Amino acid sequence: MTEVNEVTGLILAGGAGRRVGGQDKGLVLWQGKPLISHVAARLQAQTSTLIISCNRNIEQYKSLGFPIVEDQRSGFEGPLAGIEAAKSRITTSYVAVVACDTPLLPDDLVQRLLAPLCADTEDAPVVSFAHDGQRNQYLCAVIKTECLTDLSDFLQQGHRAVKHWYRQNPHVSVDFSDEYDSFQNHNYLNSIPGQ
Repeated sequence: MTEVNEVTGLILAGGAGRRVGGQDKGLVLWQGKPLISHVAARLQAQTSTLIISCNRNIEQYKSLGFPIVEDQRSGFEGPLAGIEAAKSRITTSYVAVVACDTPLLPDDLVQRLLAPLCADTEDAPVVSFAHDGQRNQYLCAVIKTECLTDLSDFLQQGHRAVKHWYRQNPHVSVDFSDEYDSFQNHNYLNSIPGQ
């Protein structure tokens, strides 16, 4: 199995927060801490280094102690723009991509997503993402760094959908139905009494 020192963690926190009234979701408090602090703690244990992709409240994100990247494109162009912004900072063979608003990520997320990418076959996938038993979780993924080379061209052509970029590459979904609750995001967690 690939060691964690070959995996960079990338937390995407660059969204406009349109579904939450324009809030910066990564900085929304949950159980007394910003959502991104929970996510970083989960992902840091599974990777060699973390990068945060954000587009506002830069100083607050810097205070977490991780390298920061900002989109090279204006106008909140989506998660792929955040991955593009981090591309030049990733020196490992793999990048584990997660959203900033999923604080309950599985402790074995990266290990399980890496497994199919490490298969010693010609048709091994280069993108692996979680399936929670009901839907694909495209922003819980591990990607072979080598396939980031065509990302800027994809965005330059006006494409934005993560799933469409994944489909251009050999990809696989990994069953996490045993950890369905781990993929609940801020929108869901906010409605649970006592949280």
